[in-house]
Amino acid sequence: MSVTVTTYKNFVGGEWVDAADGGVEQIVNPATGEVIAEVPKGTEADVDRAVQAAKTAYPEWREMTPGERAEVLLKLADVIDENTDELAQIESQNVGKPLAAAADEMPVCSDNIRFFAGAARLLEGRSAGEYMRGYTSMIRREPIGVVGQIAPWNYPLMMAVWKFAPALAAGNTSVLKPSEQTPLSTLRFAQLVADIIPAGVLNVITGDGEPVGAGIVRHPDVRMVSLTGDVATGKEIARSAAETLKRVHLELGGKAPVIVFDDADPAQVAEAIKIGGYWNSGQDCTAASRVMAGPKIYDKLLDELVPAVESMKVGDPATSDDIEMGPVISKAQQDRVLGFLERAKGAKVLTGGETNGDRGFFVKPTVVVDVDQADEIVQKEVFGPVVTVQRFADDDQALEWANDVPYGLAASVFTRDVARALNAARKLEFGTVWINDHIPLVSEMPHGGHKQSGYGKDLSAYSLEDYTQIKHVMVKLD
Repeated sequence: MSVTVTTYKNFVGGEWVDAADGGVEQIVNPATGEVIAEVPKGTEADVDRAVQAAKTAYPEWREMTPGERAEVLLKLADVIDENTDELAQIESQNVGKPLAAAADEMPVCSDNIRFFAGAARLLEGRSAGEYMRGYTSMIRREPIGVVGQIAPWNYPLMMAVWKFAPALAAGNTSVLKPSEQTPLSTLRFAQLVADIIPAGVLNVITGDGEPVGAGIVRHPDVRMVSLTGDVATGKEIARSAAETLKRVHLELGGKAPVIVFDDADPAQVAEAIKIGGYWNSGQDCTAASRVMAGPKIYDKLLDELVPAVESMKVGDPATSDDIEMGPVISKAQQDRVLGFLERAKGAKVLTGGETNGDRGFFVKPTVVVDVDQADEIVQKEVFGPVVTVQRFADDDQALEWANDVPYGLAASVFTRDVARALNAARKLEFGTVWINDHIPLVSEMPHGGHKQSGYGKDLSAYSLEDYTQIKHVMVKLD
């Protein structure tokens, strides 16, 4: 059966344009390996053009009142609600995730935009005061200017929203680069809102990390860069951004521990891991990838977890509504995940650990035991459907193991003991800690890492503040 190949263009200054040098990149459905679209393969010339458009639009967008900007943002949210089915279908096909999962993301996107539309109207500095006789001081929160935003491939439209919504709400203009592997939902969204958003306020350009992503970071007129990506990319961006002393906002990798104390319900925990560990094929920075179980519950948990994981229906989401897990994003990612398993000498794979046929880039959901704390598969982010399970001796060892990784994005604790749970939450060195669940997020609460998982917050009013700068105004009264 032939596949229709859709052609997209970049969205710059309110217009649809090809890459400056005419380059084209093919986009693949990871469930089949087939080409489904062609998009511009950008260069630094495309970055320059988009930054200039954003720079031109900035003075007028900045001068709009928060209420006026909110009206625009609310219309963007309405567009997502009105086109949920189409956007979810594009997301499912481009990322390989089940259609129901992609559809679940769309109201999250619109809710996030609406949150920032409202939050922008409440943004304020601290109250004025007199700190020197004859003078009144006040604090202003002002936008930064043109911001460059680089989104990942695991949740393409949702991560784009997490970036442009607070940036635009605060009065900035944006040059947004979706992942070169999954740009389609963001480009389609831009098509749908092209007549709503003022020209140049939101620009979407496609292309590889070098030259487009790196070009955004290097550009002297970009005053802030926001990345969701891996740790290595984050470090490179921080180094490059230092040349122009631009602000950097980084949401990087994770290796989320799941601490299961002996008094937890093993069936409840197994269900939470089935969702938290394998949602989006485990391609989630907060994935429940590292389970540590107490000595009494360890065997009971595996007795529940392994059958739950084996029951998951894996395949091309287009073939059935019953599919619970699709492929990983690419052949390179498939090879990466399988490589971790091949190098895990001495470990035991209880289920999974292999591909799901020759078509598409699948890895069966995998449970691994008999791993040491120092093992690569425990210490490094796999970013695939692989969960390790360790047995700890006591609470202190559980917390020591949980914190003994370079990452600090998210963690969870399962116990019926409130004091035990809160003590663990206090000691865990992670930006988010869930108790008796894993992975839910809300627009009102911040999401961001500690340690090498980055700095800066997505979601919540803290994110809005990240896209502003502080100004002290001091007035002489006589």
